[in-house]
Amino acid sequence: MKQYIFAVIAIVAMGCGSTAQTKKKGFVKLFDGKTTTGWHTYNKTGVGSAWEIADGALHMNPAKKGKDGGGDLVSDKEYSNFHLKYDWKVAPGANSGLIFYVHEDKKYSQTYLTGPEMQVIDNDGHKDGKIIKHRAGDLYDILKSSSEPVKALGQWNKAEILSENGKLTFLLNGVTIVETTMWDDNWKALIAASKFKTWEGFGTYKTGKIALQDHGDEVWYKNISIKEL
Repeated sequence: MKQYIFAVIAIVAMGCGSTAQTKKKGFVKLFDGKTTTGWHTYNKTGVGSAWEIADGALHMNPAKKGKDGGGDLVSDKEYSNFHLKYDWKVAPGANSGLIFYVHEDKKYSQTYLTGPEMQVIDNDGHKDGKIIKHRAGDLYDILKSSSEPVKALGQWNKAEILSENGKLTFLLNGVTIVETTMWDDNWKALIAASKFKTWEGFGTYKTGKIALQDHGDEVWYKNISIKEL
């Protein structure tokens, strides 16, 4: 009888472990397509009115900003090792970005003071697109992407960011475009050669939040999901 009970307990435990592993291995939505649940404005509570939901997408609409109507959106939760997927498109002349490992703290006024960025931009219509390492898919101001598989203006792009134990990979529309290792001596050298060289805390945090940047331009994000690794 005791053996039978122990066997049942073992099976149940295995089942629970399997469920936990399945949850960990699977992608979960960071944006449900209907609400801003799971997000808030950086260093604030709530979400600014300029972030509206339209056709299943988060739309930064500068025309609806008003007072305190904008600001970068950040995830409520922090992540360490992860695989992030999201779709983006921009209006003509627009600039934005997906920022990660954001350390939310009052001493940092902006998300980009701590978090690296995968650039989101109209390459031909925004002045930043003329600067090397500032084009769509680049690890902003740190590494130029190896190719530019970005879609035509107005079309949706599928982006992915994988970060696991320091290994960082960017994919754009199914193409691997950036590969590097974070937090080692080479990473420190890359930062030292960038605009961030004097920014204390930039690119140093190994756990942080995901941010959608409000750069003052019109941009859309959808199908945002993440898998913890």
